[in-house]
Amino acid sequence: MSDEKHEGLPVHGYRPQSGGAVDLVNVNKVLEEQVLRRLDELATMIGPDGVDGRWLAIGRTRIEEAFMAVNRAVFKPARVKLPGES
Repeated sequence: MSDEKHEGLPVHGYRPQSGGAVDLVNVNKVLEEQVLRRLDELATMIGPDGVDGRWLAIGRTRIEEAFMAVNRAVFKPARVKLPGES
């Protein structure tokens, strides 16, 4: 893991990240892409005698949500101060 610091996105709540955190999330992104490609393959089999498209869509959404949650656990975005708050 890298000790290099990466600036946060210019978006409220995002903060600089260590190279190690970026490395962790990049591994997660590769894993996510591998799973999503498998789901793309299953989507070609949707039909009465094949895969249930509704459950496949539910599974895909939950997998995307899970990877997003895991990556947020690594990056730990902050809460945003609203105008007028000190």
